[in-house]
Amino acid sequence: MSPHEKKEGTENRKSGSLSRREFAKESAVILGICSGSVALSSDTVPITKASAVFTGVPMSQAAKTIRLTVNGWQYELQAEPDWALREVLRERLGLLSIKDMCNGHGACGSCTVIMNGRPILSCITLAAECDGANIETAECIAAANPRLVDAYVMNHCMQCGYCTPGFIVSAKALLDRIPEPTEGGIRDALGGNICRCGTYPQHILAIREVIGQNA
Repeated sequence: MSPHEKKEGTENRKSGSLSRREFAKESAVILGICSGSVALSSDTVPITKASAVFTGVPMSQAAKTIRLTVNGWQYELQAEPDWALREVLRERLGLLSIKDMCNGHGACGSCTVIMNGRPILSCITLAAECDGANIETAECIAAANPRLVDAYVMNHCMQCGYCTPGFIVSAKALLDRIPEPTEGGIRDALGGNICRCGTYPQHILAIREVIGQNA
């Protein structure tokens, strides 16, 4: 970096901090854009624009070949009989929004993804049973429903942020199913997601903002 570039960068930082809405937009970028931006891991080789296959991963004879559509991208890969969907999505496809707070017991909601239109817990779903499934993760939500991500940031729905992707996926699934849910419906839909920071009331405010209800 040249001295001029370094000086210019310093001046830009001094000119003022990000506004809340600017921060929301930056957060949307961090979550990822759905159509074509999901980076393939080093273990995948692109075949076409929307297709990939695993190579170089030792598998047992019991492994099953499955095909998944994830955030609009089509994948063909092998999965061992005991592999959870979470392991395939996070460890093999590099979708790091999928967390695991409860060590795979299906008790926290941080691994929630949308499969065939329904929110599921990917840590207790066997990947081998998901052949042909259409899956959405939090990386896709910024493109599919940017207002939701904006509302989450503006209403301070996260502190440490570890549980936030699971909440956003659950909220998106709810709004896809019921465009104008009641407060009780929101509580029920998010009831399986745990937040150790205790941000529960803010999630309700964010979803009510998205659907145009006054808090």
